[in-house]
Amino acid sequence: MPANKKYLTKSPWLRLSKILAGMVGGYAVTMSLHLFFTAFLPQENVIITAYFTGYILWAFLLLYAFIAQNVWRVWGLYILLTIVFSLPYLLKFNLNHGY
Repeated sequence: MPANKKYLTKSPWLRLSKILAGMVGGYAVTMSLHLFFTAFLPQENVIITAYFTGYILWAFLLLYAFIAQNVWRVWGLYILLTIVFSLPYLLKFNLNHGY
């Protein structure tokens, strides 16, 4: 059974961008979300749950990159989420170390 034509991109560069957005962007969002949790919860508990939730969240974010119509919006969303999720951890780290 052939793939549905509406989900296939015409340009190989857009296809590569979707693959990279799903893999790299999804991984960045997943890791930054778990960094966000370490700012408020005990680190040991977050590491243990990251083993399970990390792969599931990354798989959904990878899938979303391929389903979305506009890959540039996906990149923007993933970059924005990565920055927002990383800020509490980075601010807590900087305040604790006196930078």
